[in-house]
Amino acid sequence: MASILSLRWERLTLVLRHPFRLSYGVSETRQTYWLRLGEDQGWGEATLPPYYGVDLTTFEAFWEQRARGDLNPPRSLEDLPAWVGESGPAPARCALEMAALDYLARQAGQPLYRWLGLSAPPALPTSVTIAIDTPDAMAEMAQRMRSYPILKLKLGGAEALKRLEAVRAARPEAEIRVDANAGWSLEEAKAYLPRLEALRVSIIEQPLPRTALAEMGQLQQMTAIPIVADESLQTYTDVERLAAAGVGGINVKLMKTGGLLAALRIIRRARDLGMRVLLGCMIETSLGTTAMAHLAALADWLDLDAPLLIANDPFEGLIYDLDGRIQLPARPGIGVIKRIPVA
Repeated sequence: MASILSLRWERLTLVLRHPFRLSYGVSETRQTYWLRLGEDQGWGEATLPPYYGVDLTTFEAFWEQRARGDLNPPRSLEDLPAWVGESGPAPARCALEMAALDYLARQAGQPLYRWLGLSAPPALPTSVTIAIDTPDAMAEMAQRMRSYPILKLKLGGAEALKRLEAVRAARPEAEIRVDANAGWSLEEAKAYLPRLEALRVSIIEQPLPRTALAEMGQLQQMTAIPIVADESLQTYTDVERLAAAGVGGINVKLMKTGGLLAALRIIRRARDLGMRVLLGCMIETSLGTTAMAHLAALADWLDLDAPLLIANDPFEGLIYDLDGRIQLPARPGIGVIKRIPVA
């Protein structure tokens, strides 16, 4: 192995295929970082949506500090936590760890899941997200996505149920998941439940504010639909709190947990506590979503659709079939390569 590794990063602007409207606001672009270890020997990604309120330049400050220290390559999985450190923002640590894991698995000539001792990811289907719009526009988008069997609807505002009803009418055969992004009150969520059940919603993701754990547990007691925590799940200790509250599932994302190893620890604890697991993503490239897909054998559900939502993904990685099922590329490490620009 080389004795010293360099560290480089590049900020990328991702262009969304359609305006992305959530309960927090609307955006047409998102920012992400491509982190490169050595002579392109390991790659990582770091991003967070604006509503998390994190200044992305803090990522660069962490990497600059890390680049001034010991960048001898990690030699084993056990070395990684100390090698990455704990001081930086979770997405910045995630990118550094991701690049190191990519490096180590490439050195071993193995796909990352195998190097981690995990089973091969099954060909599970991912949901595909439809952002908040008028009911008619969301129904039209659902029709355009007819080849995808699972839709995730962002819902918010006074027309939440009308939006859901319009999409259900357009796609009576689809599995529909809904995501309120912490935008409902407990009273609203309780009032919505009968229609959510009648319209055959399969998951209710983060219906209530991030800190309303007990209230999400109350809601779970009222329905057989899994209540899945997203914004409320960021650390290992959050799993314990959510399980104690009676919440049925968690949405694990690399960018908020701080990396693959933290995600694995969270997933395994959730399983011990009888919770179900959704693997999710931010608006990110094929680099981040492909890294997460290496954990798919441990998941109940997938929401790894970010590459389908952006128009300028610079990487080739995760493969989607015509029914939205995922397949990892047959390459060592994370398995992502740079996309060749079209002339």
